[in-house]
Amino acid sequence: MPFISIEAGKMSKEQKEQLISKFTKIASDVLKIPESAFMIMIKENDPDNIGTGGKLLSSVMKEGK
Repeated sequence: MPFISIEAGKMSKEQKEQLISKFTKIASDVLKIPESAFMIMIKENDPDNIGTGGKLLSSVMKEGK
């Protein structure tokens, strides 16, 4: 069973549904495996739990950098 993992920021339910649908379709087309065989996991990451350049990602995003 193919497994696709996606990590991103906070998403709406509708965005998650679109991602799952489109990733599944493309992977099925490319690999020639039925869509029903795919499992997809979405992990939402909080910007307060990520650091870049010595700062919290949430702070960097607020600064517009």
